[in-house]
Amino acid sequence: MNKKNLLFYIIIAATFAAMGAYVGVHKKQADPITTKIAPTDGRPHTPVSALFAETMNDSQGASQALAQWKGKALVVNFWAPWCAPCVEEMPELDELAKESVKKNINIIGIGIDSPANIAQFAEKFKISYPLYVSGLRGTELAREFGNASGGLPYTVLIGPDGQVRKTYLGRLKFAELKADLAALGL
Repeated sequence: MNKKNLLFYIIIAATFAAMGAYVGVHKKQADPITTKIAPTDGRPHTPVSALFAETMNDSQGASQALAQWKGKALVVNFWAPWCAPCVEEMPELDELAKESVKKNINIIGIGIDSPANIAQFAEKFKISYPLYVSGLRGTELAREFGNASGGLPYTVLIGPDGQVRKTYLGRLKFAELKADLAALGL
C-alpha cells in the first residue's frame, strides 16, 4: 500500500469518525418509559393493588392512573404489537369491549413496547378500548399475576371486588372468556 492510498484511507476513516461523533452528540434521546407506584400505607402488595397503583401513559401519551378501574369488573390484556397471537385476538377483544359496556365490564390493554409503537398500532387498528404503554414494567406486572414464563398474550379477569378470578396465557378462547364472565354474573 503506498502513502497516497494510506493517506486517503486515513482521511475517510477520520471523516466517518467525525460524523459518528457529531450524530452521537446531537441525537435526540427517546423519552424514557416511567411508571409511578403509589404507597400502600403498610398494606401488603397484591398483583391487583400493584396494577391499581400504576400510572401509565395511554396510546395518545396522556398520563392515566389505573386506579380509575378499581371497583369495576376488568379484563386486563397484556400484549405487544410484535406478538402475532396478540394482534390476532384484538379484533375479537375489541368487539367484546363494545358489547360489554352495557354489562359494566371493562377491557384494557397493557402494551409491552415503546410509546411510539403502541401509538402507531392504536392509530392503525382503531382499537376502541383503552391501551396503555408499560414498556418492560408490563412484563413484571404480568409475572405478579402468575405469568412465570412471561409469555404473551396474557389476560387477567378481575372481579369488581378486586379479586383475580382467572388468568389466560396465550390467544384467548372467547367462548371460554364469555362463559367465565357469565359465571361471575356479568
